[in-house]
Amino acid sequence: MKQTILLLALGALSLGGPQPAESADADSAVYAQALASDARPEGDAARDAGRKPAEVLAFLGIRPGMSVLDMFSGGGYYSEILAGVVGDDGHVVAHSNKAYLSFVGEEFVARYAGGRLPNVDILMAENNKLRLDANQFDAVFMGLSFHDTYWVNPEAGWPAFDRKQLNATLYEALKPGGILGITDHYAVKGSGTTAVPDLHRIDKAVVIADLEAAGFELESESDVLRNPDDDHSQSVFAPGIRGQSDRFVLKFRKPQ
Repeated sequence: MKQTILLLALGALSLGGPQPAESADADSAVYAQALASDARPEGDAARDAGRKPAEVLAFLGIRPGMSVLDMFSGGGYYSEILAGVVGDDGHVVAHSNKAYLSFVGEEFVARYAGGRLPNVDILMAENNKLRLDANQFDAVFMGLSFHDTYWVNPEAGWPAFDRKQLNATLYEALKPGGILGITDHYAVKGSGTTAVPDLHRIDKAVVIADLEAAGFELESESDVLRNPDDDHSQSVFAPGIRGQSDRFVLKFRKPQ
């Protein structure tokens, strides 16, 4: 398989520091191959332009052979891409819960039918019930979901999070030097969490403060998902803005 050849070629790559041009080209090929797979569900490719997964995962440093937790994985769009990138020598854990499953509908069932993603395990854990082994993952990814840790709606099956516990759990589950990648929707600067209930947006400063308090170090930020035409005043589900909201991308690291 082409993917196996790429994995063997990339096996000796370092995760940090500059890489030779041919190594960078090989990395790009891994992301491109994952997106170009004929096995991807039909609707996934239509989301790629708005989410730019190749650019996001390259920025975060997701590589073949890694063990990755896709937290709040929803219908599994990113879990499938991650599975292609980490390859047969890697492993993805796709976390979800009842509330997310009710939101995504049949997409989740179709995604995993017939064991079509053999290097992905599904982890169902309700709010405040997540339990993970220490030093388990090379990376944790939270796509457009950190704001949900501030959203509260018990009637919808979404009780308030113990955020300190959740962040500590993710910190412990990462190996030393492991990566926590966050994408989320920009709220008005200085607005804190006030935009979470109605707009599903969050002030980037809140995310940084929460995760640094948990021990993570902010390594870098990317503007790859910025949209200057979004004034942060609308719900991210509003017509015309859904799938095109202004988003931040943050790369945190657990210290060695």
